[in-house]
Amino acid sequence: MAGQLGGTPILILKEGAERTRGREAQNRNIMAAKAVAGAVRTTLGPKGMDKMLVDSLGDVVITNDGATILKEMDIEHPAAKMMVEIAKTQDDEVGDGTTTAVVLAGELLKKAEDLLEQDIHPTVIAAGYRLAAEKSYDVLSEVAQEVSPEDKEVLRKVAKTAMTGKGTDVTRDSLINLAVDAVTAIVEEDGTVDIENIKVEKKMGGGIEDSELIDGIVIDKERAHPNMPKKVENAKIALLNCPLEIEKTEIDAKIEITSPDQLKLFLDEEENMLKDMVDKIKATGATALFCQKGIDDIAQHFLAKAGIIGVRRVKESDMKKLGRATGGRVVSSVDELEPSSLGSAGLVEERKIGGDEMIFIEKCQNPKAVTLILRGGTEHVVDELERGMHDALRVVGVAIEEKKVIAGGGSPETELALRLRDYASTIGGREQLAIEAFAASLEIIPRTLAENAGLDPIDMLVAIRSAHETGDKNAGLDVMKGKIINMADAGVFEPLKIKTQAISSATEAAVMILRIDDVIASSKSTGGQSPGGMPPDMSGMGGGMGGMEY
Repeated sequence: MAGQLGGTPILILKEGAERTRGREAQNRNIMAAKAVAGAVRTTLGPKGMDKMLVDSLGDVVITNDGATILKEMDIEHPAAKMMVEIAKTQDDEVGDGTTTAVVLAGELLKKAEDLLEQDIHPTVIAAGYRLAAEKSYDVLSEVAQEVSPEDKEVLRKVAKTAMTGKGTDVTRDSLINLAVDAVTAIVEEDGTVDIENIKVEKKMGGGIEDSELIDGIVIDKERAHPNMPKKVENAKIALLNCPLEIEKTEIDAKIEITSPDQLKLFLDEEENMLKDMVDKIKATGATALFCQKGIDDIAQHFLAKAGIIGVRRVKESDMKKLGRATGGRVVSSVDELEPSSLGSAGLVEERKIGGDEMIFIEKCQNPKAVTLILRGGTEHVVDELERGMHDALRVVGVAIEEKKVIAGGGSPETELALRLRDYASTIGGREQLAIEAFAASLEIIPRTLAENAGLDPIDMLVAIRSAHETGDKNAGLDVMKGKIINMADAGVFEPLKIKTQAISSATEAAVMILRIDDVIASSKSTGGQSPGGMPPDMSGMGGGMGGMEY
């Protein structure tokens, strides 16, 4: 970027800085965004394919989850990074529908490109897209139906929809029940759901159908001492976040010991102090102890003698969950321990799962934190099962909080496209074209579902449109049978928020990318490097280390 002044060029940007402007900048950004959407597009729907991602260390991830794919792909282009953010937002907010959001954003940009060709200004397109998004929310809430936390049948359908195509098709029913039971167990009184209160433990070995829900907490630790009981029934549980050890003094203290007797006294006193601590714990009636810090060897011995099962170095997050599950309070010193601060559980037991010892705290009365144990034949199966489970738990939670669900299978998108086309004609002006482009973009969802299932997308789109035109608002594409059916009757439901969030993040990202007409990339060069960003002697190395884009 340089200006002229009396024949001498004035440099404004650093040498090697790259600037693309106007149409070219827009085209490049749109192309990058479309490439990202293309990468995840084939994973959409029950018949979507999976991706295998291998990172620089050779670790393999096999997944169908849009957010995971984009997170694992190392994306360099700034516009493409914005597409990754869409997926992240969608995942944080709703937990599912990430692929939908990204594919929709890609299509909105693709349609905008055609409008730019017709010399329609980006701000006009942006205004039209925003109008269309606003109208979409109204139409969606009109089509949605109510659901209550007691309505487990609908919640199961919501979980089933989220899990379909996530590699868990084989033994889905048992997993769906686990997901719904887990979420309904931890609903707060005010109707909110915090999925953090469901602990998910993955263990290789066994089959997917061996997964189970524990009405309590499972901790991946073993007893502190082999002489402690392995099993305690009707346990009273003490939760401590202080160490059961002799405290060291704050400042360096010297103790001079001049005779063996004094040493013996000193050690005996230490032992007595530890014995006192254990006696205090025993006096409260506790039969199980979970400690966030360490437990001294001598204290372990006394606990074992008292018949108390003790576990040390329990994670803080697990301590909180233990408190919620057992009704106990986490106490910060042994002296504060009272019978009222103890939690209770029907059973505390150490069991071996997949070759590891784990402590089960179960049969809790009305636990507000529960544990899901997921099993599977290989590590990749368990990992993908966890991702599918995470989606199912989140969508059931969102459905309970929002109390509204909507049919899936491409039906809401088709209904929206139909209604938006009618709406466009009432707006007039150039925005009308943008609203029509928005309507056409929404149809990418049913179209992609059909393509991924190996069906003819044009035939399917025509069929699904005509069903909606005759007034069947819930008509969608049954990819298994390859025909148009009523999705609500088929039990394909998603929380309303999946759709509204996907539309809002896709619209915002598309508008933001459209409004950029100038990309100024400063050079990566520092002292003595060529503008490409490599020291002069390294520019022959094929552009630097493999995989780094300069």
